[in-house]
Amino acid sequence: MNTLQDMEQLLLDGDLNALNDGIEKLQATTEYDLLYDVANLLIDYGFIGQADGIFSHLLLVFPDEAQLKIDRAAALLELGEEDEALLLLTEIGPDEEEYVQALLAQADYYQMVGLAETALAKVREASELAPHEPVIQLAQAELLLDSGRYSEAVRLYKKLLETAEELAGVKLTSRLAEAYSAGAAYEEAIPYYEELLNQETNPEELFGLGLAYYQTERYADAISRLKRLIEMDPDYFSAYMLAGQSHAQLNEDDKALEFYKMGIERDTFDKELQLAAGKSALKLQLPEEAERYLKEALVLDPEYIDALVTLASLYNQREEDELLIELLTYSEADQLEIPLLHAFLAYAYERTEVYKEAYEMYRKAYDGMNEDAGFLDSYAKFLLEEGKHAEAQRVIRQLVKIAPDAEEWTAYLEAQSEEEV
Repeated sequence: MNTLQDMEQLLLDGDLNALNDGIEKLQATTEYDLLYDVANLLIDYGFIGQADGIFSHLLLVFPDEAQLKIDRAAALLELGEEDEALLLLTEIGPDEEEYVQALLAQADYYQMVGLAETALAKVREASELAPHEPVIQLAQAELLLDSGRYSEAVRLYKKLLETAEELAGVKLTSRLAEAYSAGAAYEEAIPYYEELLNQETNPEELFGLGLAYYQTERYADAISRLKRLIEMDPDYFSAYMLAGQSHAQLNEDDKALEFYKMGIERDTFDKELQLAAGKSALKLQLPEEAERYLKEALVLDPEYIDALVTLASLYNQREEDELLIELLTYSEADQLEIPLLHAFLAYAYERTEVYKEAYEMYRKAYDGMNEDAGFLDSYAKFLLEEGKHAEAQRVIRQLVKIAPDAEEWTAYLEAQSEEEV
């Protein structure tokens, strides 16, 4: 006869044929306690399907055993059989000892299918039946955190922390740091992160502390923690971005670019790092380098609007009109209705004396750019050059409305009024 140790050895050896034979032999016996232990052993090793088969077999023998229903429901949830799991759980009534456990299992189900409020209702019902049970309070706090109700989650985690540092494998200090950060209470999160890192260095918590320092404008502290994180885990890609952003906030664009480059070396497919590197290069007056990074970002995502606008702006500033027109008319950008891009095209067409297209682009850009004095000034001058005086006056009136100190255009409108009189 196989013992529990024998079955575990088969798992360790990876002898699945012998394992399945052993399970079949056990199911032919009345060694139900051993069979139950084997099912839990299988779950520990990740063999959920085989464990479910055993629970199903045991339920045929003990159809009213509530704990078996809960155990099988948990296995079914892991296997994606949510509806069947819920049916089992709802068979357990309020008069049964396992009812509270069943309510928690139902909460897991409802959370899994995205019904957070229903999940919370089940946990609250369980809490009413067992108001002093820490595991239930923890389940409620976890659901509140998951559903974005951070202040309520913090209250429960703090209450639990009064009597224990860890519960059901959950570090309560870690959860408090996470809940405060998720609720943008970064100042309150910092002491919890620092306490955690004094006990054990963990990449996630190092990043969390770095982010909290960044959000509270303690950029030098953020950089020191993020450097430590990168040394610990060079593939923690978010650290490169945040370290670069921290340097940028200190106006250390050269150091920011260095971190972005380091990140790109580890992950060439990160379009956000490519964009950040491009923007830093622009600040450092390295247009060719900026262009390279921005173009790479667009290779990774041709509809990456921030990169597209930044590159188009660079071409516009340098009056590289052929490149600008090519960028915005022979790519996915051609399908994007973005007024600023239409304005860039209008400028490029005007400079290259393609006036028909310039006029069309000015018109397209107008509704979205009619609060931009620079655009309106260019548009008005273009219309006057083209002899479209009525349209020009409409644009100039809008310009004077948003920029009353535009003396040149104010004088123009006054002169036009005098001529009409």
